[in-house]
Amino acid sequence: MTQRISPRHIPGITELPPSARGMRIGLFGGSFNPVHEGHKLVAEQALRRLALDAVWVLVTPGNPLKDKTDLAPLAERVEGARALMGGPSIRVTGFEAAKGFGYSYEIIRYLKQSLADRKFVWIMGADNMVGFHRWERWRDIARLLPMAIYVRPGSSRLAPSSKAATTLARYRVDETDAPTLADRVPPAWVYLHGLVSPLSSTAIRAHAKANGTK
Repeated sequence: MTQRISPRHIPGITELPPSARGMRIGLFGGSFNPVHEGHKLVAEQALRRLALDAVWVLVTPGNPLKDKTDLAPLAERVEGARALMGGPSIRVTGFEAAKGFGYSYEIIRYLKQSLADRKFVWIMGADNMVGFHRWERWRDIARLLPMAIYVRPGSSRLAPSSKAATTLARYRVDETDAPTLADRVPPAWVYLHGLVSPLSSTAIRAHAKANGTK
């Protein structure tokens, strides 16, 4: 079932970052509710190890697979992410809301069609790879652009043996070839090991709730 979301343009929040022809751009989507150092670590590591020109942090209006009860306003989450990890090479946007997109597949397809002369790579944590087969049109996502999966605590063993990883096993790229990922024809994906953060948005929200803080 398609998730319909009313388009919302929020000045300064939902515009796409600037880019140029031929740029190698990582797309790092998520709720970022709230953003934390673990997200920053993934974005910075992907930027460097995939030899990207930029990482676009795509703050979603709401993940269809997650409870939206404690979801902070989009503008608040975008501004929080910008304060923590925004910069010349890491740009944060709530662009999905401007188009009314409800699924990652929709924004990926849109960017691939409207900015066809850029080289996009999808970035996600290994915890998301575990449930990737539940995403809307996940097989089509894998066909649209290369993917980089970054190790996360608790998912280091589960992600490489997940349903999606098993299905896409023959398209896995050796980690030493990660800098070439953006130039590869999809399907293609790499599993990146490296520095990890124990932080999680779920744990942070639970702690705040338990202590009576927002």
